[in-house]
Amino acid sequence: MSPPVLATAPSARFFDDGHHRPYNAEAAEYYGHEIHSRARTYSNVSVMGFPKRQPILDDEDPVMRARRLSHDEKSNLPRRFLIDVEETMRIVLEQEDTDGDFQISITDSGPKLIALGTATSNGYKSFDIRGTYMLSNLLQELAIARDHGRRRIVLDESRLTENPVDRLSRMIKHSFWNSLTRRIDGDGLEIICADPKNRSANLKPLIYVPHGEPKMAEYYRKVAAEKPHLGLEVAVLPEKCDDPAFVKSLNDKPGLLALAMREVKDPKGGTTLKGIPFIVPGARFNELYNWDSYFISLGLLVDGQVEMAQGMVEHFAFEIKHYGKILNGSRSYYLCRSQPPFLTDMALQIFNQLDRSKAKQNKEWLKLAIRAAIKEYHTVWMAEPRLDPETGLSRYRPGGLGIPPETEATHFTHILQPFAEKHGLSINEFSEKYNDGLLEEPELDEYFLHDRAVRESGHDTTYRFEKRCANLATIDLNSLLYKYEVDIATAIRDVFDDELEMLEDFPLSPFPPSPAEFADPKRESSMTYLQTSEEWFQRAEFRKERIDTYLWNESKSLYYDYDTVTKKQSLYESVTAFWALWAGCASEEQCWKLVSHSMSKFEVIGGLVPGTEESRGKISLDRPNRQWDFPPPHQIMTWVGLERYGYLEDAQRLAYRFLYMMTTAFVDFNGVVPEKFDAVKLSHMVDAEYGNQGVDFKMVPREGFGWMNAAYQIGLSFLTTHMRRAVAACTSPEVFFGRYDTYDGALGGTDPLGIAMESFA
Repeated sequence: MSPPVLATAPSARFFDDGHHRPYNAEAAEYYGHEIHSRARTYSNVSVMGFPKRQPILDDEDPVMRARRLSHDEKSNLPRRFLIDVEETMRIVLEQEDTDGDFQISITDSGPKLIALGTATSNGYKSFDIRGTYMLSNLLQELAIARDHGRRRIVLDESRLTENPVDRLSRMIKHSFWNSLTRRIDGDGLEIICADPKNRSANLKPLIYVPHGEPKMAEYYRKVAAEKPHLGLEVAVLPEKCDDPAFVKSLNDKPGLLALAMREVKDPKGGTTLKGIPFIVPGARFNELYNWDSYFISLGLLVDGQVEMAQGMVEHFAFEIKHYGKILNGSRSYYLCRSQPPFLTDMALQIFNQLDRSKAKQNKEWLKLAIRAAIKEYHTVWMAEPRLDPETGLSRYRPGGLGIPPETEATHFTHILQPFAEKHGLSINEFSEKYNDGLLEEPELDEYFLHDRAVRESGHDTTYRFEKRCANLATIDLNSLLYKYEVDIATAIRDVFDDELEMLEDFPLSPFPPSPAEFADPKRESSMTYLQTSEEWFQRAEFRKERIDTYLWNESKSLYYDYDTVTKKQSLYESVTAFWALWAGCASEEQCWKLVSHSMSKFEVIGGLVPGTEESRGKISLDRPNRQWDFPPPHQIMTWVGLERYGYLEDAQRLAYRFLYMMTTAFVDFNGVVPEKFDAVKLSHMVDAEYGNQGVDFKMVPREGFGWMNAAYQIGLSFLTTHMRRAVAACTSPEVFFGRYDTYDGALGGTDPLGIAMESFA
């Protein structure tokens, strides 16, 4: 008599059929279909498939311990576990998550041990899963399986012990980028409308459409009508939308700014608009940001996502055309403010990876980007007030009125308090009257001028810039603009046959810049003549000479910022001096002096810090730490700059330090990839304003953080195979580079784990 045929789903697979997916397959493949046991019944296992044998609880010892049994498996075959998702998740959290944050980290005091039933024994025989890394990976896999609707899974042990470098890199490439992807259109607005930085009473989502885009305005009005649950309001901006008074008038009704769209066919045979996707930084930063996007694009290129990076350049060209600049971020309160300019390098890096069979199309795309960069260069960075005509160097100096509206409600309390008391008002009353222009306080105007400049610099905030940023011709900004000039010249010469016609009419900045030239209101138009490489190379050479004159300090072997008001160097030591290497504006001798005499000022166990502790000064209750000062890291630009000048070993060492810090945090703290680190204590528990982004997740990290994701992928490209293996083994840099017993200074001592745990003391 033949046995009865078991009724199973047509797509069902059995773990002994030989069709088991690779252990490192992506979640959709790994958990995309049920895996069943061929056991006749489930009587050999406990309810819901969790192993019958549970850790034994001793009445006098509240820690659950597993008893080793003689029938534990000793097979050489890859081990797999038969797991009930919900029940196992409950037990893991109940037993191991002792601080209740839905993460398993080294700070949890559970036994760090759980027994899982093996798939080959149908859950009867079991094997111990031990340690923070395996248990946190187990929790992550359970959460992902639940996302895919799985109640029971067969889980590879190799997925729990996966090389952490491979696991993190895989998660970034296949999961994090997808989770950080946004589009501004009818579908994408469901996610992107909410803005946790909105401090106004108006909570309705509002989208601002630029002047001159009637199809776009019509599209969003149609979306608002078809999706009333969004409560979407649509407003069209005036032609000059970055007037400071107008931008201030939007403070009570902040909204999202429309970005570039493409015309596509709709299901009815007509056409409609669709938003071009882009990557956001993550956490509360849920819009397109300027310099974040540059670093993100480099990571995307490493991961083969060229089209995504290409679309982000198109958004920036759209912003320059309609909003006058690449914005700090794509929200209404950023309309007066830009951020460090990276567009030319971003575009050229992408152009070099485009499909060579589409040469004509690629050339037109690059023209779009270079034309936009030329306009931004002349109308933003080489126009007053950002340009200082006397030195010919540029500054972060945005327009704006009143108190920056995107900050936390109490951020400026200590600044506003004396002025409020002077007028006999509460802080809220004073703020309202000051913003409305009913009270004049020139000293406060000056403070907020510099505060807005700090935010435009991207380095918000730092004692390097406090109460003076708008006056500083910084080494970072002028290095970037030197790179703009060289990139534009090179593209015109090598790609556009040494001439480029401009399609938009705007005033060109005088060259060479001088107070007399800028006193003359007459300007040549961009349409007057074709752009050639000669003038752009001349502009680059001029800026290099001015950088050497005003920013380089020969005796200190370092670049400094130049104060255009006091007319002297600001001797705050900043690692952005190494941006000159990235841009290529340092001589070979200057590079040698930077590396041999100055780099040790910034190098710590976790990489490079933004500034020196000596420059930052003493921290106290009245003088709290700033997030862009010692000790968070500042990395990619220096790696690339060192490699450019032939200092590859130094670049590799710094990349190793940084990746070691990221990998150990990933291993010890449930897969965390945060916005920033304390590179001295090797901790993501950063003791600085704003705390840290990307750390508040449950069970499984979904996004990481944009530029940290990119830094990891880029950093791996600098490492040798041997270095990569050492990072995966969490080998301390001091051990790997042979300085464990000999160095006990600025690099942080010899006990990295102890240093990290100090954060929790």
